[in-house]
Amino acid sequence: MKIVSRNEELLRDALSRIPQSSSRTSLSSYNKLIRFEDISAAAFKIQCGVQKTPCMYSRLSKQYGIDIYLKKEFLQYTGSVKERGVLYLLTSLPQDQQRKGVIVASDSNFSMAVAYHASELRIPVFVIMSTSTSPARVKMCREYGAMVISYGTTAKDSQTHARRLAQENGYLYLEEEDSAVYLSGLGTVGLEVYEQVPKLDAVIFPAGGHCGLLAGSAAALKHLNPHISVIGVESESFPVLQQSLKAGHPIEDQACSNHHFYGDVSGLCFGNNSLQLTGKLVDKVVAVREEDILISMLRLLEYERATVDAEGAIGLAALVAGKLPELKGKRVAIVICSGNLELHLLQQCVARALTLDTRVCRFSVVLSDCPGDISKLLEVLAREEARVLDIKQERTFVTSELFTVEVTCTMETRDKIHTAQLRNALLERYPTAAWTER
Repeated sequence: MKIVSRNEELLRDALSRIPQSSSRTSLSSYNKLIRFEDISAAAFKIQCGVQKTPCMYSRLSKQYGIDIYLKKEFLQYTGSVKERGVLYLLTSLPQDQQRKGVIVASDSNFSMAVAYHASELRIPVFVIMSTSTSPARVKMCREYGAMVISYGTTAKDSQTHARRLAQENGYLYLEEEDSAVYLSGLGTVGLEVYEQVPKLDAVIFPAGGHCGLLAGSAAALKHLNPHISVIGVESESFPVLQQSLKAGHPIEDQACSNHHFYGDVSGLCFGNNSLQLTGKLVDKVVAVREEDILISMLRLLEYERATVDAEGAIGLAALVAGKLPELKGKRVAIVICSGNLELHLLQQCVARALTLDTRVCRFSVVLSDCPGDISKLLEVLAREEARVLDIKQERTFVTSELFTVEVTCTMETRDKIHTAQLRNALLERYPTAAWTER
């Protein structure tokens, strides 16, 4: 049975203005208007190749006064929602191109998804990575079945080499862009969320430069129910989507970070298809601070046992930051789209988030260098039920009186209220104690 939507005319209007020529040649032959039928066809075609991930009620709901449902796309095999678009894209290639193979040049979630699904489809796949790529990413890509080649010191070097190999050998050079096929695959997330959570009021997606997930899913959701609010969230440091929407075209000269923490959140706005769909179908785009993203990652780790990266946590960050007060009491789904955070970054992010959440604090106090004084300090800390993470003593470079010791303690507390209680107790006993502000 075909689902008829009052919003179908709006969708067609948005797409009617999309230019059919593309400056990128890799997928230009697969560009066409995206329709709801395309998204439905994609859902049918990829159903056996990707996970139908759960969309579960979250314990965070009570904390924020919103019925929160988390769509856990980080549970895909390669840890990213990009698999949906990639699989549909690969299965849509002509058979002769599938025999020749494909080539990509990055260490992104997109490349990981191409490596895995091309191997599963027995399509020859080559991944060109710069020599600065994390060894863990290189190893993972090889384990997925791709032929990985290290070339150049920058991403641009790798891309140039990949294009040359593609031209010489007949490979199809793939880079993440907003072809209708790719957007249709990503749009299947919207179909699943609509099916899994009845009576939805809003759905929150990551945005940024690579807003294909937001655009494709908005097309599906607005077709099914135009009253569902579709909201995109991007980083305050890289408001690429908001600037592109304001300008009316993709921003090409936006200074973006190459730090792996941000991933696609800081990418350039890469296409008119996504931008036009977003401008017509997305109700709101908000920006959040890096601090809010980190705390969001911490909340997901604690409450959901979900280890996600910045792109995966940014949707929840909009609620953490209080940017969407109109959703109080509403039923809201949040797409947790990616969980590919490198281990060394995970440790740094958790430590920083605990500090931002006022649950790890530090203070210094000068004591007389007499037996028992440090023991008395520890008694105060034990009475306040604070956990000592680290304690250091400095005697040589203390600028106060002779025969004194500066003691610096790093403490863990339950929450902000507990931290305030600890601080008051210390200042009452040691008025000169210096508290290190975050």
